[in-house]
Amino acid sequence: MAWLVLIASGFLEAGWAISLKLSDGFSRLIPSLTFAVMTILSLAGLAWAMKQIDVGPAYAVWTGIGASLTAVIGMVFLHDGVSVLKIVSLVLIVAGVIGLNLSGAGH
Repeated sequence: MAWLVLIASGFLEAGWAISLKLSDGFSRLIPSLTFAVMTILSLAGLAWAMKQIDVGPAYAVWTGIGASLTAVIGMVFLHDGVSVLKIVSLVLIVAGVIGLNLSGAGH
């Protein structure tokens, strides 16, 4: 269950990052409120998951999901630039998170 909460919290991290962008420096109410709610839920889920998962793998998964998903959403929906280097870098983030977890760091 801790892993499911952690993964959901990673998705919420991407949500608050995108909401922060859409808030236009907190000048737009709905994206600003969405940012606040998603941030609280994301951090609460991370904190809860860390009661059962080691800090290294938990934080790597949380930030890896958040960073990767935020970058993909930015490229697909927010007209961020796309390049081979960005795609390779995203693959390396995912590979690093998987490698950290496979290394037994969470056991």
